[in-house]
Amino acid sequence: MSQQPRSEHPFPQFMRQDWVNLNGEWEFEFDDEQAGDGAHWHSGSRPFSKRIQVPFAFQSKLSGIADPDFHDTVWYRRTFSKPESFNGKRVILHFGAVDYDSYVWVNGMLVASHEGGHTPFHADITDALHDGDNQLVVKAVDYSRDVTLPRGKQYWLADSASIFYTRTTGIWQTVWMEGVAPVHLSKVKFTPDIDRKEIEIRSFVQGFSPEKDVRLQVQISFNGEPVAEDLFRVKAGHESRRIRINDFNDHGLGGWWTPEKPNLYDVTFTLLEDGKPRDEVSSYFGMRKISIEDGKLCLNNRPYFMKLVLDQGYFPDGNLTPPSDEAIKRDVELTKEMGFNGTRKHQKLEDPRYLYWCDRLGLLVWGEAANAYEYSEEYVRRFTKEWQESVERDYNHPCIAVWVPLNESWGVPNVQIDKLQQQHVLAMYHLTKSLDPMRPVVSNDGWEMLKTDLYNIHDYEWRREVLEDRYSTADKAAGAMPANRRLSVSGYAYDGEPILVTEFGGIAYKKSEWEGWGYSGAENDEDYTDRLRAVIQPLLKSGVVQGYCYTQLTDVEQEINGLLTYDRKPKIALEIIKAVNEGR
Repeated sequence: MSQQPRSEHPFPQFMRQDWVNLNGEWEFEFDDEQAGDGAHWHSGSRPFSKRIQVPFAFQSKLSGIADPDFHDTVWYRRTFSKPESFNGKRVILHFGAVDYDSYVWVNGMLVASHEGGHTPFHADITDALHDGDNQLVVKAVDYSRDVTLPRGKQYWLADSASIFYTRTTGIWQTVWMEGVAPVHLSKVKFTPDIDRKEIEIRSFVQGFSPEKDVRLQVQISFNGEPVAEDLFRVKAGHESRRIRINDFNDHGLGGWWTPEKPNLYDVTFTLLEDGKPRDEVSSYFGMRKISIEDGKLCLNNRPYFMKLVLDQGYFPDGNLTPPSDEAIKRDVELTKEMGFNGTRKHQKLEDPRYLYWCDRLGLLVWGEAANAYEYSEEYVRRFTKEWQESVERDYNHPCIAVWVPLNESWGVPNVQIDKLQQQHVLAMYHLTKSLDPMRPVVSNDGWEMLKTDLYNIHDYEWRREVLEDRYSTADKAAGAMPANRRLSVSGYAYDGEPILVTEFGGIAYKKSEWEGWGYSGAENDEDYTDRLRAVIQPLLKSGVVQGYCYTQLTDVEQEINGLLTYDRKPKIALEIIKAVNEGR
């Protein structure tokens, strides 16, 4: 396990010591009349009438506003001063996520614009700064009623209903800034190869000039002990090196990363210019491999049964934004305490702090996009851009095991017959493989699959005998129509891919003040436990199914089919759920 503290840094896989958190109270204004641009609100001359707690969206209680109505254009403003430690450095302003379009001004100068509600962006704001107080203004524009917008579970109607929840508009992840040298490391990419006992490190240097003597020192340690070191001359803005890791063997007795033993290697990057340190970044990686061998889904070359839980990533008072880092960590701990070894983050690109805790505590994560609901050419453009940014952001996390760009034909509702939509699904599959060849990709999780690495089925059947029969053979499983939907698009029949049931269960059980619905209902604790066994045990004993994803971790708004209530209270003892997951 990594022992290096990364106390609430918003991007703990790429951390400098010199950073400033800009969360907290900001001035805020709705702009329902679209007056802000014409009145030059970005100049900062007009006072805003409200106050908001960033990074919580105005729809949430923790924002201090808690207005669930439609306000698609909003403005933020705050002042900040440049720390003395930033003197002589470039100042980079970071946004974790702003839903949906963003425009950022510093002292009246436009420094950034970004499209996409779930992915990060940044800007070099050095030339816009002056001594003393500086003014930061952000305009966010959402399109709440546009069903072709990549939105995940955010509902386009006024009130939450069915499987859709409260909307998020504007800033909903951390805003922060850091100071960097003019020549600095902009990013790194880790690709572990456990078969060759090597880690490939691709480094990207900003501000590089061939005339300068720039060198990159890489120091790798494990449990505080040095493992490997490299020093090389930077001759281009992008370099690639392979470093051998000698402290583990193919029996898994050393440093491999698994949910059971989440071993992490710490890395320190030091960029030297003319022999003098100019930039230092701390990071980490895990040595692990996800592969499909002879039809078996494997972790580190061994078949591995994935026991996942569906996690919507919503919180009662913060909506998409967790109330604290401790709350993030606790969700990971609760998931593990119930006997799950992974989670499918559903229709949300989760905060990097969540992935950090999964890396550190040991929990597999299936990275899933926030999908649109309907298809259009504009949707294709928007979605492709945001998905590329998503894969780029999370590539380095050892916990990320599988990519799920599309779910249940969201965004492609006519994929069974529409050639354009079919080509889009295929394009997303191949695009993802081109960005990350080391992880499996699911073309369309649940049903109506085309080319896919895993054959994933959504099945909310609750009768034990039906599940036992349906998953007794691969042919029966692949030929089923659990949601009255074909599992494969015509021309893309099941071809021996690992079969997983990636949504099932959904047992409703009311144990709090929240009213709601589920896919089947329990009357008391004993009935609930029996119903859990009835849906989980047939999959464990199938011999055909190689993993499952139970719906779901918590109740969410009008849904009461969580293993936990919305405020994270277990509906039955955690050890009982763990026993069920273990086949007991």
